[in-house]
Amino acid sequence: MSILSLSDWLETPQGRYLLEWEQARLDAMVADIFGYNAVQIGLPEVDFLRMNRMPFRFTCGRLGEVAVVSQQDELPFATASLDLVVLPHVLEFARRPHHVLREVERVLVPEGSVIISGFNPFSLWGVRRLLARKRGAFPWQGQYLSVMRIKDWLTLLGFEMQSGGFGCYTPAVGSAEWIDRWRFMDKAGSRWWPVCGGAYVVQGIKRVQGMRVITPNWREKKATAKQLSTVAQRENGANGARKIQ
Repeated sequence: MSILSLSDWLETPQGRYLLEWEQARLDAMVADIFGYNAVQIGLPEVDFLRMNRMPFRFTCGRLGEVAVVSQQDELPFATASLDLVVLPHVLEFARRPHHVLREVERVLVPEGSVIISGFNPFSLWGVRRLLARKRGAFPWQGQYLSVMRIKDWLTLLGFEMQSGGFGCYTPAVGSAEWIDRWRFMDKAGSRWWPVCGGAYVVQGIKRVQGMRVITPNWREKKATAKQLSTVAQRENGANGARKIQ
């Protein structure tokens, strides 16, 4: 099988192993994010928004069957128009990953979320990439970005890091048989070396300085309604007394 893109690699046993972990992780994360508009940039053949409940969910990218064709660092969306942006392995293959994040920050509403998945350079998969020296096929030719670098970029753009995690602790073996033999490392890795998984998923929330989300004060409303009800009862009683007289 000729591997010419990340989508082709995801059809391999190792790619399916990664996809199994990432799909479960993103399903849990997007299910608790609410709003109106959500977009997934890249990998349109995989629905990472399937568990999200926003009314308008769509895909965007340069290639494939996407709803919106666009460059990743020049998004054709209005400022502060999206509630959720999912970036599955976009940054490590982008020419200007920081510009991609800047565009994401622009199009997100205040308190909007971005979820990023990527390959961890500090892992056995990262060692495999170093051995390939960028001359290998996908995904070893990518520019792997550490979680710390992602966190620094998000912080500079006004994001606050939230939930996330690492997964896929097996060595970078290609056959399904060897992946199954090494699966015991997933349990051991999450316990003994949790930050050394082959892939990670992180979430950032766009914070706007000086902005505060105002929630309804139900107790105050209830007290006000009770006072109004008491006043109304008194007025009704007074009116009834006047009629009797």
